[in-house]
Amino acid sequence: MKKYKVGYTQGVYDMFHIGHLNLINHAKEYCEYLIVGVNADKLVEEYKHKTPVINEVERAKIVYNIKAVDECVIAHTLDKEMALELYHFDAIFIGDDWRGNPRWEQTKVDLAKRGVDLIFLPHTEGLSSTALRLVESRKVKE
Repeated sequence: MKKYKVGYTQGVYDMFHIGHLNLINHAKEYCEYLIVGVNADKLVEEYKHKTPVINEVERAKIVYNIKAVDECVIAHTLDKEMALELYHFDAIFIGDDWRGNPRWEQTKVDLAKRGVDLIFLPHTEGLSSTALRLVESRKVKE
C-alpha cells in the first residue's frame, strides 16, 4: 500500500520532456491515484505572459496517456487550496527546484493545516521547457 491515497501535481507541461515524465512517475510512486492538472492556456498567459506552444487540450491528452496518470484535468487556477476543494488529495507534488520559494513554503504550511502533505520531488537538472524554447529559437535564427 502506498503512503497516500490521492496525489495531485500541476504544471504547464508544454513541450513535454523527460523532466515532466520523471516528476509524474515519481509522484505516482507515493500515491494510489494520481491526478495531474494541466494549466489552461489562459492561466499560463496570465502568469507567464506567453502562450503555450501546445494548446491545453493537446497537452492534457499527452499527459493523460502517461501510464502513471489516473486522471488529468485542465487547471484554471494556481490556488492549491481551491484545487484541494475540487480533487480532495492528501498529497501534492512539486519539483524541488521550488524549495525555499516563499509562495510554495506558505502553501506547504497552509495545506498542512488541512492534513495535506506537500512533497518536493527531485528536479531533472538542466532541463526545462524554457530551455528547450531557447535552443529552438537559436536554431530558427541560424
